[in-house]
Order: sequence, then C-alpha cells, then structure tokens
Amino acid sequence: ICSAMGWIRSVRGHNIDLSTIKYKEGDQEKFVLETTTIDKILLCTFSGKFFTLLGDNIFKGKGNGESIKLIVDIGNDDIVSMQVYKPNQKLLLASTSGNGFITNSDDVVASTKLGKQIMQVASGHQCIACQPVQGNSIACIGENRKLSIFAISEIPEMKRGQGVIMQRLKDAKLSDIKIFNIEDGLSWPSGD
Repeated sequence: ICSAMGWIRSVRGHNIDLSTIKYKEGDQEKFVLETTTIDKILLCTFSGKFFTLLGDNIFKGKGNGESIKLIVDIGNDDIVSMQVYKPNQKLLLASTSGNGFITNSDDVVASTKLGKQIMQVASGHQCIACQPVQGNSIACIGENRKLSIFAISEIPEMKRGQGVIMQRLKDAKLSDIKIFNIEDGLSWPSGD
C-alpha cells in the first residue's frame, strides 16, 4: 500500500478490507497492489524515471509505514504508476507534451537506488502515463478536450527517449490516455 504522501507498507493476507487501513492526517490511499515478497515492484515518476522495489524490502507491520524516499532516491518527484513487474511486458509511456513510446518492462528495471531514466521529459512537462499495453488502439485527450484515436502499432518501441508525437496540442497539454480494443469500443467516464 502506498499513500498519496509517499508512505509505503505491506499488509499480510489476501482480500484485505481496505476501509480498515488508516493513514496519517491529510493523507489517503494512492496505490494498492497484491503481490508476494519475491516480486519486484516498478515505480514510474513524473520525471520519467523508474525505480525498482523488492517486495521483501517494504516495511511490514502496523503503523503508517516508511517514506518511499528512504528506500529509493526519488527526491521531490511524485509517482505516476506503481505496478508488479512482469517479464517482457510492453508498457506505454506518455508525457504532457503529447509524446510517447512503448518500452519493455525488462528495460526499465533499475538495479540501483538512484533509478533509471527512461523517458526524456521536455522542460515544463511531466510523464503522466505508464500503462501495460492491453489492446490494439489508443485514445489521447488534451486539456483542450480534443480527442485523437489511432492504432497502437503506430507507436514505436524504444528503450529510452522522448518518443513520437502522439497528439499535437497547441496551447494545451496531454491530459490522459487510454488503451483499448477498437472492436469493443471506447468508454470514458466524465467528471472523474
């Protein structure tokens, strides 16, 4: 369990009632993953950097846990996504500049506390998405409420970099992306 303020801890058991989990005052739930002690956990930050945690090294027991900053050198960066590492999984990265690319999960595993820079994010922008590729199409929407839909095969696979322009945004930033199967159609909740 990782809170919005970056406090991380592990809770033993399965099908845990999350309503019983307590947080520091002003803090709340951000990421909840079901994993084992031998799993690796991938963190992606706004700056496009990846960090790897070992399930066994996460604070166990009661209390609020420990700050993520004590485990990895994240600095003042914030976490975009937290997921269990799966070998050879394709991940789509996207930044507010409208750029993005697909990378392999094997290439983002960081062996040091300093992490691994994967996405080069332009000044004034940030990485906003790190999602497993599970579908054949992608939808990008900007702050200007313009939607662009295209085949995921148009996005290149890279080990690191800025990626390609997924959506040109004049006087706006990319606000969200969604990967889906075109045959199933696209649903997008409004106001969430």
